[in-house]
Amino acid sequence: MIEFTQVSKYYQGRAAVNALTLNCPEGAFTVLAGTSGSGKSTTLKMINRLVEHDAGQIRFAGRDIRDTDVQTLRRRIGYAIQSVGLFPHWTVAQNIAAVPQLLRWPKRKINDRTDELLGLLGLEPAQFRSRYPHQLSGGQQQRVGVARALAADPDVLLMDEPFGALDPVTRAALQREIRRIHRLMGRTIVLVTHDVDEALYLADRVVLMDAGEVVQQGAPYALLRQPASPFVREFFASSEPGVRLLSLETVAQRMRAQERFNGAAVPYNMTLREALSRFVELGVVRLGVTDAAGQPCGVLHFNDLAGAEPSV
Repeated sequence: MIEFTQVSKYYQGRAAVNALTLNCPEGAFTVLAGTSGSGKSTTLKMINRLVEHDAGQIRFAGRDIRDTDVQTLRRRIGYAIQSVGLFPHWTVAQNIAAVPQLLRWPKRKINDRTDELLGLLGLEPAQFRSRYPHQLSGGQQQRVGVARALAADPDVLLMDEPFGALDPVTRAALQREIRRIHRLMGRTIVLVTHDVDEALYLADRVVLMDAGEVVQQGAPYALLRQPASPFVREFFASSEPGVRLLSLETVAQRMRAQERFNGAAVPYNMTLREALSRFVELGVVRLGVTDAAGQPCGVLHFNDLAGAEPSV
Protein backbone atom coordinates (compact mmCIF):
# COMPACT_ATOMS: atom_id res chain seq x y z
CA MET A 1 0.00 0.00 0.00
CA ILE A 2 2.75 2.49 1.01
CA GLU A 3 6.33 1.90 -0.09
CA PHE A 4 9.44 3.98 0.63
CA THR A 5 12.49 3.27 -1.51
CA GLN A 6 15.75 5.00 -0.55
CA VAL A 7 13.87 8.10 0.63
CA SER A 8 15.76 11.01 2.19
CA LYS A 9 14.78 14.40 3.61
CA TYR A 10 17.29 17.11 4.45
CA TYR A 11 17.09 20.19 6.63
CA GLN A 12 19.97 22.66 6.38
CA GLY A 13 22.18 19.96 4.92
CA ARG A 14 21.42 17.38 7.62
CA ALA A 15 19.42 14.24 6.92
CA ALA A 16 16.25 14.03 9.02
CA VAL A 17 15.48 10.84 7.11
CA ASN A 18 18.27 8.98 5.35
CA ALA A 19 17.87 6.43 2.53
CA LEU A 20 14.72 5.04 4.11
CA THR A 21 13.26 1.83 2.73
CA LEU A 22 10.10 0.44 4.31
CA ASN A 23 6.73 -1.03 3.47
CA CYS A 24 3.37 -0.41 5.14
CA PRO A 25 1.16 -3.29 3.90
CA GLU A 26 -2.46 -2.77 2.94
CA GLY A 27 -4.82 -3.35 5.86
CA ALA A 28 -2.00 -3.48 8.42
CA PHE A 29 -1.56 -1.34 11.52
CA THR A 30 2.00 -0.05 11.15
CA VAL A 31 3.59 1.90 14.01
CA LEU A 32 6.63 4.12 13.47
CA ALA A 33 8.45 4.11 16.82
CA GLY A 34 11.64 5.65 18.10
CA THR A 35 13.12 8.32 20.30
CA SER A 36 12.62 12.06 19.76
CA GLY A 37 14.36 13.24 16.60
CA SER A 38 14.47 9.80 15.01
CA GLY A 39 12.61 10.98 11.89
CA LYS A 40 9.33 9.16 12.45
CA SER A 41 7.02 12.22 12.20
CA THR A 42 8.87 13.47 9.12
CA THR A 43 8.40 10.04 7.57
CA LEU A 44 4.67 10.10 8.27
CA LYS A 45 4.21 13.60 6.85
CA MET A 46 5.97 12.65 3.63
CA ILE A 47 3.20 10.12 2.90
CA ASN A 48 0.56 12.85 2.38
CA ARG A 49 3.12 15.40 1.17
CA LEU A 50 2.86 17.74 4.14
CA VAL A 51 6.63 17.35 3.87
CA GLU A 52 8.14 16.81 0.42
CA HIS A 53 10.94 14.24 0.19
CA ASP A 54 14.26 15.25 -1.40
CA ALA A 55 15.42 11.90 -2.77
CA GLY A 56 14.08 8.42 -3.43
CA GLN A 57 10.54 7.33 -4.22
CA ILE A 58 7.32 6.99 -2.24
CA ARG A 59 4.56 4.91 -3.79
CA PHE A 60 0.94 4.90 -2.64
CA ALA A 61 -1.30 2.12 -3.97
CA GLY A 62 1.34 1.33 -6.57
CA ARG A 63 1.74 4.90 -7.85
CA ASP A 64 4.40 7.53 -7.19
CA ILE A 65 2.81 10.12 -4.90
CA ARG A 66 4.22 12.93 -7.05
CA ASP A 67 2.19 11.66 -10.01
CA THR A 68 -1.02 12.46 -8.11
CA ASP A 69 -2.40 15.94 -7.45
CA VAL A 70 -1.68 16.73 -3.79
CA GLN A 71 -5.30 17.53 -2.91
CA THR A 72 -6.52 14.33 -4.57
CA LEU A 73 -3.88 12.38 -2.64
CA ARG A 74 -4.86 13.91 0.71
CA ARG A 75 -8.52 13.16 0.18
CA ARG A 76 -7.60 9.48 0.09
CA ILE A 77 -5.63 9.79 3.35
CA GLY A 78 -7.13 10.65 6.74
CA TYR A 79 -4.89 12.55 9.14
CA ALA A 80 -5.22 12.76 12.93
CA ILE A 81 -2.75 14.66 15.12
CA GLN A 82 -2.10 15.23 18.82
CA SER A 83 -3.44 18.79 18.87
CA VAL A 84 -6.68 17.65 17.16
CA GLY A 85 -7.16 21.00 15.36
CA LEU A 86 -10.97 21.11 15.46
CA PHE A 87 -12.56 24.30 14.14
CA PRO A 88 -13.69 26.01 17.37
CA HIS A 89 -16.77 27.74 15.95
CA TRP A 90 -18.08 24.65 14.18
CA THR A 91 -20.17 21.98 15.85
CA VAL A 92 -18.98 18.40 16.17
CA ALA A 93 -21.12 17.42 13.16
CA GLN A 94 -19.74 20.28 11.06
CA ASN A 95 -16.15 19.37 11.95
CA ILE A 96 -16.67 15.74 10.96
CA ALA A 97 -18.39 16.76 7.72
CA ALA A 98 -15.56 19.04 6.54
CA VAL A 99 -14.03 16.74 3.92
CA PRO A 100 -17.26 15.06 2.75
CA GLN A 101 -18.65 18.54 2.06
CA LEU A 102 -15.59 19.39 -0.02
CA LEU A 103 -16.25 16.20 -1.94
CA ARG A 104 -19.88 17.32 -2.42
CA TRP A 105 -21.45 14.33 -0.73
CA PRO A 106 -25.27 14.51 -0.45
CA LYS A 107 -26.45 15.95 2.87
CA ARG A 108 -28.22 12.72 3.84
CA LYS A 109 -25.05 10.69 3.24
CA ILE A 110 -23.00 13.13 5.32
CA ASN A 111 -25.45 12.99 8.22
CA ASP A 112 -25.56 9.20 8.15
CA ARG A 113 -21.75 8.97 8.04
CA THR A 114 -21.42 11.45 10.93
CA ASP A 115 -23.80 9.47 13.13
CA GLU A 116 -22.11 6.19 12.17
CA LEU A 117 -18.67 7.45 13.19
CA LEU A 118 -19.86 9.07 16.41
CA GLY A 119 -21.46 5.79 17.42
CA LEU A 120 -18.36 3.84 16.43
CA LEU A 121 -16.22 6.07 18.66
CA GLY A 122 -18.52 5.89 21.66
CA LEU A 123 -20.14 9.32 21.33
CA GLU A 124 -23.95 9.29 21.28
CA PRO A 125 -24.92 11.24 18.11
CA ALA A 126 -28.02 12.90 19.62
CA GLN A 127 -25.92 14.12 22.54
CA PHE A 128 -22.75 15.23 20.77
CA ARG A 129 -23.39 16.25 17.16
CA SER A 130 -24.51 19.79 18.11
CA ARG A 131 -21.82 20.45 20.70
CA TYR A 132 -18.83 22.72 20.14
CA PRO A 133 -15.20 21.69 20.80
CA HIS A 134 -14.95 23.76 23.99
CA GLN A 135 -17.85 21.73 25.41
CA LEU A 136 -15.89 18.46 25.06
CA SER A 137 -13.24 16.82 27.22
CA GLY A 138 -9.80 16.22 25.75
CA GLY A 139 -10.60 12.59 25.08
CA GLN A 140 -13.89 13.49 23.40
CA GLN A 141 -12.14 16.05 21.20
CA GLN A 142 -9.61 13.43 20.18
CA ARG A 143 -12.42 11.02 19.26
CA VAL A 144 -14.01 13.69 17.09
CA GLY A 145 -10.63 14.31 15.47
CA VAL A 146 -10.38 10.63 14.58
CA ALA A 147 -13.97 10.65 13.28
CA ARG A 148 -13.13 13.63 11.06
CA ALA A 149 -10.08 11.82 9.71
CA LEU A 150 -12.23 8.79 8.85
CA ALA A 151 -15.24 10.73 7.55
CA ALA A 152 -14.56 10.49 3.80
CA ASP A 153 -13.77 6.76 4.09
CA PRO A 154 -10.04 7.18 3.29
CA ASP A 155 -7.84 4.35 2.11
CA VAL A 156 -5.25 5.15 4.80
CA LEU A 157 -5.34 6.77 8.24
CA LEU A 158 -2.20 8.58 9.41
CA MET A 159 -1.91 9.35 13.14
CA ASP A 160 0.88 11.50 14.58
CA GLU A 161 1.21 11.06 18.36
CA PRO A 162 -2.60 11.22 18.57
CA PHE A 163 -2.91 10.37 22.27
CA GLY A 164 0.22 12.05 23.66
CA ALA A 165 -1.58 14.89 25.47
CA LEU A 166 -4.17 12.70 27.17
CA ASP A 167 -4.23 11.30 30.71
CA PRO A 168 -3.34 7.59 31.04
CA VAL A 169 -6.92 6.38 31.53
CA THR A 170 -8.30 8.26 28.52
CA ARG A 171 -5.27 7.32 26.45
CA ALA A 172 -5.75 3.61 27.17
CA ALA A 173 -9.46 3.85 26.32
CA LEU A 174 -8.73 5.49 22.96
CA GLN A 175 -6.04 2.94 22.16
CA ARG A 176 -8.63 0.21 22.65
CA GLU A 177 -11.09 2.08 20.41
CA ILE A 178 -8.56 2.52 17.61
CA ARG A 179 -7.56 -1.14 17.75
CA ARG A 180 -11.25 -2.15 17.67
CA ILE A 181 -11.97 0.18 14.73
CA HIS A 182 -8.99 -1.19 12.83
CA ARG A 183 -10.29 -4.72 13.26
CA LEU A 184 -13.81 -3.70 12.21
CA MET A 185 -12.91 -1.54 9.21
CA GLY A 186 -9.67 -3.14 8.05
CA ARG A 187 -8.15 0.23 7.16
CA THR A 188 -4.44 0.70 6.61
CA ILE A 189 -3.19 2.72 9.60
CA VAL A 190 0.22 4.29 10.12
CA LEU A 191 0.77 5.73 13.60
CA VAL A 192 3.75 7.57 15.11
CA THR A 193 4.64 7.19 18.77
CA HIS A 194 7.64 7.27 21.08
CA ASP A 195 5.73 5.20 23.64
CA VAL A 196 6.96 1.59 23.66
CA ASP A 197 3.84 0.16 25.27
CA GLU A 198 1.58 1.93 22.79
CA ALA A 199 3.61 0.68 19.83
CA LEU A 200 3.53 -2.93 20.96
CA TYR A 201 -0.15 -2.83 21.94
CA LEU A 202 -1.41 -1.41 18.64
CA ALA A 203 0.92 -2.62 15.94
CA ASP A 204 0.71 -5.48 13.50
CA ARG A 205 4.08 -4.20 12.35
CA VAL A 206 6.60 -2.01 14.18
CA VAL A 207 9.14 0.14 12.32
CA LEU A 208 11.81 1.19 14.83
CA MET A 209 13.77 4.27 13.73
CA ASP A 210 16.91 5.98 14.96
CA ALA A 211 18.76 8.97 13.47
CA GLY A 212 16.51 8.98 10.41
CA GLU A 213 17.03 5.32 9.54
CA VAL A 214 15.13 2.08 10.07
CA VAL A 215 16.90 -0.02 12.68
CA GLN A 216 14.50 -2.95 12.53
CA GLN A 217 10.97 -3.60 11.28
CA GLY A 218 8.62 -6.51 11.71
CA ALA A 219 5.99 -8.02 13.98
CA PRO A 220 6.17 -6.87 17.63
CA TYR A 221 6.84 -10.43 18.78
CA ALA A 222 9.86 -10.68 16.47
CA LEU A 223 11.38 -7.40 17.66
CA LEU A 224 11.05 -8.46 21.29
CA ARG A 225 12.29 -12.00 20.76
CA GLN A 226 14.98 -11.29 18.17
CA PRO A 227 16.31 -7.74 18.48
CA ALA A 228 18.64 -6.98 15.57
CA SER A 229 21.02 -4.77 17.55
CA PRO A 230 21.87 -3.54 21.06
CA PHE A 231 19.84 -0.38 20.30
CA VAL A 232 16.69 -2.42 19.66
CA ARG A 233 17.26 -4.46 22.81
CA GLU A 234 17.80 -1.31 24.88
CA PHE A 235 14.79 0.47 23.38
CA PHE A 236 12.45 -2.28 24.53
CA ALA A 237 14.25 -2.99 27.81
CA SER A 238 12.36 -0.29 29.72
CA SER A 239 9.06 -2.00 28.89
CA GLU A 240 10.02 -5.27 30.63
CA PRO A 241 10.12 -7.48 27.53
CA GLY A 242 9.10 -10.63 29.38
CA VAL A 243 5.90 -9.06 30.66
CA ARG A 244 5.31 -7.22 27.39
CA LEU A 245 5.46 -10.51 25.47
CA LEU A 246 2.49 -11.64 27.54
CA SER A 247 0.47 -8.68 26.27
CA LEU A 248 0.90 -9.90 22.69
CA GLU A 249 -0.91 -13.18 23.34
CA THR A 250 -4.40 -14.01 24.52
CA VAL A 251 -5.65 -16.50 27.06
CA ALA A 252 -7.08 -18.58 24.21
CA GLN A 253 -3.57 -19.25 22.91
CA ARG A 254 -2.39 -20.87 26.18
CA MET A 255 -5.53 -22.31 27.79
CA ARG A 256 -6.16 -26.04 28.16
CA ALA A 257 -9.37 -26.44 26.17
CA GLN A 258 -10.11 -29.95 27.43
CA GLU A 259 -10.26 -28.89 31.11
CA ARG A 260 -12.98 -27.16 33.13
CA PHE A 261 -12.77 -25.21 36.41
CA ASN A 262 -15.59 -23.86 38.59
CA GLY A 263 -13.62 -21.06 40.27
CA ALA A 264 -12.74 -17.56 39.09
CA ALA A 265 -12.77 -17.14 35.31
CA VAL A 266 -11.41 -14.79 32.66
CA PRO A 267 -12.55 -14.23 29.05
CA TYR A 268 -10.78 -16.09 26.26
CA ASN A 269 -9.69 -12.84 24.56
CA MET A 270 -8.01 -11.32 27.63
CA THR A 271 -4.26 -10.80 27.21
CA LEU A 272 -1.91 -13.02 29.17
CA ARG A 273 -0.53 -9.91 30.86
CA GLU A 274 -4.01 -9.09 32.18
CA ALA A 275 -4.44 -12.71 33.21
CA LEU A 276 -1.16 -12.52 35.14
CA SER A 277 -2.60 -9.61 37.11
CA ARG A 278 -5.67 -11.66 37.90
CA PHE A 279 -3.57 -14.59 39.13
CA VAL A 280 -1.66 -12.28 41.47
CA GLU A 281 -4.76 -10.37 42.59
CA LEU A 282 -6.70 -13.53 43.46
CA GLY A 283 -3.75 -15.57 44.71
CA VAL A 284 -4.69 -18.60 42.61
CA VAL A 285 -2.84 -20.91 40.22
CA ARG A 286 -5.79 -21.75 37.96
CA LEU A 287 -8.41 -19.63 36.19
CA GLY A 288 -11.43 -20.80 34.26
CA VAL A 289 -11.81 -19.44 30.73
CA THR A 290 -15.09 -18.35 29.14
CA ASP A 291 -15.97 -17.89 25.48
CA ALA A 292 -17.77 -14.97 23.78
CA ALA A 293 -21.11 -16.24 25.12
CA GLY A 294 -19.76 -16.48 28.67
CA GLN A 295 -19.66 -20.27 28.61
CA PRO A 296 -16.72 -22.30 29.99
CA CYS A 297 -14.25 -23.25 27.26
CA GLY A 298 -11.04 -24.14 29.09
CA VAL A 299 -8.65 -23.55 31.98
CA LEU A 300 -5.52 -21.39 32.21
CA HIS A 301 -2.79 -22.51 34.62
CA PHE A 302 -0.29 -20.07 36.07
CA ASN A 303 2.54 -22.22 34.75
CA ASP A 304 1.08 -21.89 31.24
CA LEU A 305 2.25 -18.28 31.15
CA ALA A 306 5.82 -19.52 30.76
CA GLY A 307 4.97 -22.08 28.10
CA ALA A 308 6.36 -22.47 24.62
CA GLU A 309 5.94 -19.79 22.00
CA PRO A 310 2.61 -19.93 20.16
CA SER A 311 2.55 -20.95 16.53
CA VAL A 312 1.82 -17.79 14.52
